[in-house]
Amino acid sequence: MSPAHPLSPTLSLTIADETAMVRLAEDVAAILGPGDVIALNGDLGAGKSTFSRALLRAFAGDPALEVPSPTFTLVQTYDLDRLTISHLDLYRLEEPEELEELGLEDLTATGAALIEWPEKAGRFLPASRLILSIAHSGENDARAVTFSFASPAAESRWVQRLARTQRIRALAETAGFTGAERRYLTGDASARAYEVIRTPQKSAVLMNSPAAYDQAKPGEIPSYSETVHRARTVDAFIALTGELRRRGYSAPELYAIDRDAGLLLQENLGGEGIITPDRQPIAERYAAAAQLLADMHSDTDWPQDLPVTGMDGTVLARHIIPAYSENALLTEAHLFLEWYVPWRAGADPATLPAAPDTQERAEYRALWQTAFARIRDAQTGWVMRDYHSPNILWLDGREGHAKLGLIDYQDCVLGPVAYDLASLLLDARVDIPRALEDGLLTGYLARRKAQDAGFDEELFRAAYAVMGAQRIAKILGAFVRLKYAYGKPQYMAHMPRMTDYLDRTLAHPALAELASWFRARTG
Repeated sequence: MSPAHPLSPTLSLTIADETAMVRLAEDVAAILGPGDVIALNGDLGAGKSTFSRALLRAFAGDPALEVPSPTFTLVQTYDLDRLTISHLDLYRLEEPEELEELGLEDLTATGAALIEWPEKAGRFLPASRLILSIAHSGENDARAVTFSFASPAAESRWVQRLARTQRIRALAETAGFTGAERRYLTGDASARAYEVIRTPQKSAVLMNSPAAYDQAKPGEIPSYSETVHRARTVDAFIALTGELRRRGYSAPELYAIDRDAGLLLQENLGGEGIITPDRQPIAERYAAAAQLLADMHSDTDWPQDLPVTGMDGTVLARHIIPAYSENALLTEAHLFLEWYVPWRAGADPATLPAAPDTQERAEYRALWQTAFARIRDAQTGWVMRDYHSPNILWLDGREGHAKLGLIDYQDCVLGPVAYDLASLLLDARVDIPRALEDGLLTGYLARRKAQDAGFDEELFRAAYAVMGAQRIAKILGAFVRLKYAYGKPQYMAHMPRMTDYLDRTLAHPALAELASWFRARTG
């Protein structure tokens, strides 16, 4: 798909051959979501089934997925990991009313649908459908493809997403990935999503990260994300990547940048991490990750003010790493009070988040402030914030700290450096046995003391416990919020691990008062 900005109510393309049709289907698969209906118009042999088959295979991430024609069954449903997609062929439909018997409304309540021969459905198709018309164009395999919208509601639903997927394709082409295959890689708890962009010769990772929130205007209350200093745009990632790479760390090389759209094409650091296929920690790799932090924390000249540079090295803006303010730390910790505590007490999910009474909120806040005061003199510096197994890759062909590929550090703040070690050793996604945690912590401390005779081990241990407990309280509340506010229940599986970690951190004397508070509410 070639760029067209702004996108008009109809979009016409010339598709050279079947391979190009497959790439077009991948572009559409990348934006498909619940409730989407695509009506495929075209004569016999135009390419409707080719498009449908390619879209389903792209969405499934399986080029060998069996996609039989639904000509005789009328509907074929695919329960894929991220979405259920129904493929309908209405050629044999005798009356439009029969579509109701196929349950299209139910199929698209939480899934999506591709419909061949949609004209057979009459008035029974949703007004929000995208109309994709395919016609023979000239000789050979060329096709003329037109996107149009059945109604203003359809235009509103589709136009921006189509423009964005075009923009991703265009960005890949500027970096030499012409005709590349696109495959979904992963999403996370934020609005970011990632794709693998691949040709037979090379591959890259596409970060799709639209602006995360609108900044509060004077007099407005900032959003949660703004309050806790989450990165709003890709500028933070660009700036931090530049500094990490300058210092020899394996942050991904950037191949192409679209700052306005929040799109980055970057080096593919592979899929090998620091855990085994059955999700057990690889002790040697965790040790290497802890030693990386020890050396990073021993270097005290990490800057706060960073350039945001374009691909030609031009400085486009500045990124100032925000301080991890006490207000941000308290706001995060309050997720536990507002979401986890009432959920644990059996509250109706419809009532979440539950506002605690004023006295309880004040008590909880004061207890955290006491804990933070005890580590006020602890070392501060860069806190990458999500330094744990999902964001650390193992690069066997590199040496030293470069063996560890670093990703997902855009929310970096200036705060107690013990936070990142707690994030690693109390890994939210992996069971870290107590003995392994103790060994890794001891190794980190030994390296710090070898580099600095004045290193305060006692203060660091206190900061490790306090920041670990704060992070865990935030995460426990966030997991409940992700399930009930954002429909992402998969994170709840990590709850038992996190409560065990919380018990470990609360055993430190710096958290004695908070430990009593937590025991009274969680048992």
